[in-house]
Amino acid sequence: MAESDNIVVETAEKIFADLADPQTINNDKKDSWQAPLWRALSEAGLPLSWVPDDLGGSGASLADGFALLNAAGRFAVAVPLAETMLAGWLLAQAKIASPEGELTVLPASPKDRITLDADGSLSGRARGVPFAKAAKHFAVLAHGKDGVSIALVDAGKVRIESGLNVGYDHSDTVTLDKVQPVARKAAPREFDQTTMMLMGGVARSLQIAGALESMLDISVRYSNERVAFEKKISKFQAVQHNLARLAGESAAALAAATSAADAIANATRFDDEVYLEAASAKIRCAEAAEKGGAIAHQVHGAIGFTLEHILHRYSLRALAWRDDFGSESHWAVELGKLVATRGADELWPLVASR
Repeated sequence: MAESDNIVVETAEKIFADLADPQTINNDKKDSWQAPLWRALSEAGLPLSWVPDDLGGSGASLADGFALLNAAGRFAVAVPLAETMLAGWLLAQAKIASPEGELTVLPASPKDRITLDADGSLSGRARGVPFAKAAKHFAVLAHGKDGVSIALVDAGKVRIESGLNVGYDHSDTVTLDKVQPVARKAAPREFDQTTMMLMGGVARSLQIAGALESMLDISVRYSNERVAFEKKISKFQAVQHNLARLAGESAAALAAATSAADAIANATRFDDEVYLEAASAKIRCAEAAEKGGAIAHQVHGAIGFTLEHILHRYSLRALAWRDDFGSESHWAVELGKLVATRGADELWPLVASR
């Protein structure tokens, strides 16, 4: 890892350790931890890591931002850090400056679409938008008769229907009805909704991989503390087998997510290689989230399901992140279509080169 990566991750991890301790958050029923955490992240410039200096951001590299997202996953951070980073990245594609405060992106699903009307207003409905209730502004990808546009929208101009994902974080429905954006510009050539979904999917893959790393650490620590029949449960062969399986799922998710992140960070555009890496990562990490979470809870037994234990903070968020920016089944179908269209012989060299 490069020195700059270490600086970004070390800064984030120190903030997370000081202000986002999972057990402290678990015991805080008033969510009084959120404001100090967001303030510290903002003062460090982390939410706008992917925004260039001249547009109001920190100007960090894609690799730095991806490393930050993985660290956020290890702490199961329940603030719109990833969403604000993605929104800032999207706005930067059109040279639109990012405002201060929490941001999120529209749409957050490949099946939803926002349209650009003839008068320059935006209309449409986006479901499952993460942290829409907390956002001050939205970064919106819109389709019009002249192509794709990127817009900045004031959150006060839209209608938001509250919803929660399985991790108990806001996953809301946002409706735009002839909303005039704060700013709007044409998207770069070849930039489309699939590009945004792939970027969001890799962000979620890195967060899932981070959460699985923590689930493994928590499970190993618990197995070395919990005593049954006068010996630590880590000595039982069945528990050892489960921990080995969990380690395998965690390693597979991390390898897939970091490989996809590396492909994007080193690519000049979202070509077939990036598509294969990003879609495959989301599929593999989604699978690992389901299998890994089940194994971790099995190791813990009944205690892992109680609200007092921190394990569910990781397992439930990992499950929720599977569906953001395209579910596992969506990307599996899309990969199948790509292979059918291009042919395995043409695509295999791209896979082998990685």
